[in-house]
Amino acid sequence: VIQADGGTRTASITGSYVALMDAVQWLMSKNLIKENPVLNSIAAVSVGIVNNDVLLDLCYAEDAAAQVDMNIVMTGNDKFIEIQGTGEEYTFNDEQLAEMLNMAKKGICEITEIQRKTLEIND
Repeated sequence: VIQADGGTRTASITGSYVALMDAVQWLMSKNLIKENPVLNSIAAVSVGIVNNDVLLDLCYAEDAAAQVDMNIVMTGNDKFIEIQGTGEEYTFNDEQLAEMLNMAKKGICEITEIQRKTLEIND
């Protein structure tokens, strides 16, 4: 990540998968490997509570003001790899947690689709 307004960790994870797949596709095109060793796609997004609202993909200002922030990493088939969250200044309840997880899953699904289109991957 050369420049960012928050979310560098999640952007790095999401972008690294695209770079890896680009390299794998190149290796396969040169017959340097026979098959794709990557088992699944990976994408990540931040989500948090700012002024009591659940927000997706927090920018720096939102992250700095967040009552709660989380980083969620998932596979392309809706499996969690990591859920990392912190109540910065406040606590949060299970309804808020569920809302953040649902919003993150929707965001990751959109990112995964963009990754697939970019890499021209068909399932």
